[in-house]
Amino acid sequence: MLIWCRLQYLLSLALKLLLLSSFAVQAQAADTLKVGSKRFTESYVLGEILTQTAAAHNPALHQQGLGNTAIVFNALKNGSIDVYPEYMGTINTEILKHENAISMQEMQTELAKQGLGVSVPLGFNNTYALAMRPDAPDIKSLTDLAAKTDLRFGLSHEFLGRADGWPGLVKRYHLPQQASGLDHGIAYEALTAKQVDVIDIYSTDAKIKQLGLRVLVDDTNYFPRYDAVLLYRLDVPARFPQAWAAIQKLESKIDNAQMIAMNAAVEIDGLSFAQAAQQFVAKSPANVERAGFMSKLFGADFLKLTWQHLTLVLLSVALACLVGIPLGIIAAFAPRLREVVMATVGILQTIPSLALLAMLIPLLGRIGFVPALITLSLYALLPIVRNTCVGLVQVPAGLRLAAQALGLSSRDRILNIDLPLALPMILAGVKTAAVMSVGTATIAAFIGAGGYGERITIGLALNDNQMLLAGALPAAALALLTQWGFDLLERVVVRKRDC
Repeated sequence: MLIWCRLQYLLSLALKLLLLSSFAVQAQAADTLKVGSKRFTESYVLGEILTQTAAAHNPALHQQGLGNTAIVFNALKNGSIDVYPEYMGTINTEILKHENAISMQEMQTELAKQGLGVSVPLGFNNTYALAMRPDAPDIKSLTDLAAKTDLRFGLSHEFLGRADGWPGLVKRYHLPQQASGLDHGIAYEALTAKQVDVIDIYSTDAKIKQLGLRVLVDDTNYFPRYDAVLLYRLDVPARFPQAWAAIQKLESKIDNAQMIAMNAAVEIDGLSFAQAAQQFVAKSPANVERAGFMSKLFGADFLKLTWQHLTLVLLSVALACLVGIPLGIIAAFAPRLREVVMATVGILQTIPSLALLAMLIPLLGRIGFVPALITLSLYALLPIVRNTCVGLVQVPAGLRLAAQALGLSSRDRILNIDLPLALPMILAGVKTAAVMSVGTATIAAFIGAGGYGERITIGLALNDNQMLLAGALPAAALALLTQWGFDLLERVVVRKRDC
């Protein structure tokens, strides 16, 4: 009974911490310009340029690597971010759903209905294209691809689903090939390793020149222009007048050559996104040595990311316990509801994590900590509910009969006999949920909730195996520590119960 009371106390303490964290985030957000970016090098760099430019006049925060267009645009609409770099072609086809190009003025009129604006053309056009190895067959244009049915296409997942991407390209050029989904960060490596023959690229990618790739001519002008602009909330100029005035001065300041050079500084020279942006903002070259693995592993962000990861794991498991243990009790003592409860938590486990996050963002009207916490809590339910139910069902029927003979109420019997006897099994379920949550929490970085996933997403964007390991190894170590901690707790519980 004492152990059970302590567990309840810890769970309530965790929820209080959640509320305090939520209030702190809201207080910080009120006077901070929040800049968003997508999960590829150029967007990271542009996001840093906007953040550093604004920070000279107003507190600014870069919510980096927010997945694809749908996620970052939803974040803008619901106010989770204030501004992010986007491209005219993407706004036209993906956001406003037009088949033909429209002017920026027309875009402004349509976006204003959603409380949004488009402005500050940065000066470069980063269009889509397809590329092949320099030693590939004699193919020069997209029209030539139709005759080469054996070519292997490795295309980014967003390109595969975009209206101005693969579906329209197949129709325009009558392509018979099938395409496989491939993360943009590793596409160049897959191409040079001859695992695929054709990839989609951005025309300002630094590795095009480095690898000497053959960019295929879009001979029917299928791809529209993708001039870089800023999408922002219409209240930003009034809320942050000085910062917005500084950002407006970026108009036409970045040409294609400069953007390619900044991308190369990150992907080839090893600068961080912030360092590459600082070179542009400060107008001075940075003399920075390539960071080694240990400096990436124990970098300046290590403690911050560890705290974010731990907070997500502890609070999500605590929330899952508050919901899952009562559900397990219901499933154990109400056989007719058992299948419904177990089926429901089982179905939640099958929903892809990114899909669940994408659905929660518009529902909750925010990105970051809260949707990540809810997602992790839902994924942690199954082992907690299942183990609670199994542990209670396995309590000997004779003990329950003895409790009834002594005149104990159902509530007292559950609290003083059933739950204490089932506690080792319940703790085993909580341990499983906690260890799983340590790994699953890495997805939080895709919606700006931080944690070790930030390093993993950056490593994927840059195809940087050291950065990937710098995120994966601490997560693995934390999972082991979590398991050892629960193993120790289980031994203590069993010892006290036997006494």
